[in-house]
Amino acid sequence: MRATRGSVKPFVHFNAKQDAELLRKAMKGIGTDEDTILMLLTARSNDQRQEIKAAYKKAYGKDLVKDLRSELGGKLEDLIVALLSPLTIYYANELHKAIKGAGTEDKVLIEILASGTCDEIKDIVKAYKKEHGGKLEKDIIGDTTGHYQRLLVILIQANREEGVDESKVEKDAKELFAAGEEKFGTDEDKFINILGNRSTEHLKKVFEAYKKIAGCDIEESIKDECTGNLEALLLAVVKCAKCMPAYFAESLRESMRRAGTDDETLIRIMVSRSEQDMLDIRAQYKKMYGESLYSTIQDDTDGDYQKALLYLCGGND
Repeated sequence: MRATRGSVKPFVHFNAKQDAELLRKAMKGIGTDEDTILMLLTARSNDQRQEIKAAYKKAYGKDLVKDLRSELGGKLEDLIVALLSPLTIYYANELHKAIKGAGTEDKVLIEILASGTCDEIKDIVKAYKKEHGGKLEKDIIGDTTGHYQRLLVILIQANREEGVDESKVEKDAKELFAAGEEKFGTDEDKFINILGNRSTEHLKKVFEAYKKIAGCDIEESIKDECTGNLEALLLAVVKCAKCMPAYFAESLRESMRRAGTDDETLIRIMVSRSEQDMLDIRAQYKKMYGESLYSTIQDDTDGDYQKALLYLCGGND
């Protein structure tokens, strides 16, 4: 895990057995006490939630996730079930769903693979094989094409170089410039090789050098030179290298501020970043859009689902 700039922290006076009892009570009577369920689960870390699942099974001989599914419905159910998955398995399942569903959900592939650290991606690849019996790389190759496919495969290798190689910064920037802006027809190989294999710290310096040479940000060049999924993936890699929380702030904005809310993306980011960098995402969001993430969630969602999202957000800026 990265340094915790999360809104969700481990609960200090944690007692898994007690929490299991509270959840059981919340589900037992006539009607479900959604408040207790969502307040409790958003105030526990993912590791603690795994302990609650084990305590629940030990005490009642039942599966907590199945019981919650039968009591809850809709978006709240999706959110609560996501909270109860170990993060790596959650990512693996999201990728599997994105590939195996009707039509590929490229947005999901792009978000998870562009933002994952090498260690995270290696763990996801293992979890994918364990949960779904297939190889993530093979499934992605079967479902994508061209340079987009090739960059995804490079990212799955999770083999980025470490540190900054000063001798290569200028050279990389020049090669990217020559591969794009200077050339009739883009040399995509150069783009995917450099953006897929250099470290984040190194890429930050390359982008600064690129701006001096090209007179524009590399994002502008990518938008001019590429289209479709390849463009979206390259942009995501660039944005994550420049500032990961800003990348997620923008994705959250897009999930809510378009016609109709993209709840899948909203849930995925709020759940997966809540223990990692939600505080930084909130700060970037405020800086970029002049309003708090909290208030946007308030405007855009309702009911218990909204309550749970606001707990994960953790505060109004």
